[in-house]
Amino acid sequence: MGVEICVEGLTKSFGHQVVWQDVSLTLPAGEVSVMLGPSGTGKSVFLKTLVGLLKPDRGSVTIAGRDITRLREHELYEVRKLFGVLFQDGALFGSMNLYDNIAFPLREHTRKSESEIRRIVLEKMDLVGLLGAERKLPGEISGGMRKRAGLARALVLDPEIILFDEPDSGLDPVRVAYLNQLIVDLNAQIDATFLIVTHDIASARQVPDNIGLLFRRELVVFGPREKLLTSDEPVVRQFLNGRMEGPIGMAEEKDAAQVEQELARLGDVDRKARHAGNDMTPRLLPGPGITRPPRWEAIARREAELHRKEAADA
Repeated sequence: MGVEICVEGLTKSFGHQVVWQDVSLTLPAGEVSVMLGPSGTGKSVFLKTLVGLLKPDRGSVTIAGRDITRLREHELYEVRKLFGVLFQDGALFGSMNLYDNIAFPLREHTRKSESEIRRIVLEKMDLVGLLGAERKLPGEISGGMRKRAGLARALVLDPEIILFDEPDSGLDPVRVAYLNQLIVDLNAQIDATFLIVTHDIASARQVPDNIGLLFRRELVVFGPREKLLTSDEPVVRQFLNGRMEGPIGMAEEKDAAQVEQELARLGDVDRKARHAGNDMTPRLLPGPGITRPPRWEAIARREAELHRKEAADA
């Protein structure tokens, strides 16, 4: 079972450049959360701060009852064992085959025998659909396979928290769809706490339980998926619909009067679309034979109630 992550008043800057400030949210245990935001809003910095690779200027990150911002290095090392991380490029060693890449954390951080390591590695490779590719080098396989190998490596220490740093980067839409299904299936099987940083709107609509959005050096909003998909917040509407009208510009800043004019031109199109239920993209479900965690039933009831409310308001 995953663990809850409670973030309070988190602020991070590099010199005089504030990345984000006063960020507060709770990542529920065992749920999938997505963090969105325009390029340059510090999403990857946020991930690195959660795992203790970067120290914030202010605020706390409480994991399993411990504020990691106040821990000494050897204490932080113990907390990091709760984490698995999938980096953008998979971060595989080019000179090692997939088996040795995935076995690396076990050899580095445990005293397990080679037979036990082999059992675990093959189990995780099977989980991500890579059995039979043990002897292949990273340079011999596709980007999608490299992502899955990186994910298998992130899983070998049985983490309770898994961080995904733009897992869809460099993948075509079909491979992104397969990866999204894999993430949903894994969460149902291991029930760890997942946090995904992504720009992919389709993924954000289909995969998570919760969605957050970073913009203009702050966390604009964080909450249940269905709440965000029906939000009236202009920056949320703009980002989720991938359009030019709204607060986000090429340089991330727009004049307030210009934003007001753009939103006025949209009229009530957005409102009608939401009331018609067009924004509630169906959630991805675990594949055949995979049991859904009990919390999924509560989420399904919550979404159904929202649909009924939207229909009544229309």
